[in-house]
Amino acid sequence: MIPQFGNARRSRRLLARFGRDKRGVAAVEFAFIAPLMVLLLFGMIDTASGVSIDRKVTLTARTLSDLVSQGAQVSSTDISNFFKMGGAIMTPYAVTAANLEQRITQVTIDATKKVKVVWSYNGTVSGGSVTLTTGHAKDTVITTIPEKLLVPNTHLIWSEVKYTFTPITGYVIKTTVPLTEEFFTRPRQSNTVDYTS
Repeated sequence: MIPQFGNARRSRRLLARFGRDKRGVAAVEFAFIAPLMVLLLFGMIDTASGVSIDRKVTLTARTLSDLVSQGAQVSSTDISNFFKMGGAIMTPYAVTAANLEQRITQVTIDATKKVKVVWSYNGTVSGGSVTLTTGHAKDTVITTIPEKLLVPNTHLIWSEVKYTFTPITGYVIKTTVPLTEEFFTRPRQSNTVDYTS
């Protein structure tokens, strides 16, 4: 027999046997699928956390506006307590002065539908304490109120909440994501909510 034909026949048999051999197929499939599955897992963790935090930001904005609108007057102590509640709503997610900003503002709408700030305060929560600072300056004209809320000669309580979401894993979402919400309510007990220091 000519050596070249023997090598060719042997090569064909080895290739045929290799084609019929199913050992290791699962390992090869796993090697292709595992990285994609791990990426999907980390993506789901970050996305689920982001959606959960976004819902809490919405709830915080609604709660702030709702609590202020229930009284005829509020004090700095009341507003500090409302901001503390906002921080508590965000539990179990981290709340620091750097990642959670809260603002509560009362605006007045005049007969020409011009909107001006009556009073406004920012609150930053750190641990169990709240730091109050002045928000929008008094009599600042606001142009971002939705048109449907502009009822002449009325007041609105306007809450704004911003949270900076930092992804847990950082593999899929690699940067921080700002989550914001604002909410409006009308005073319930009187036409306006007076601020008393």
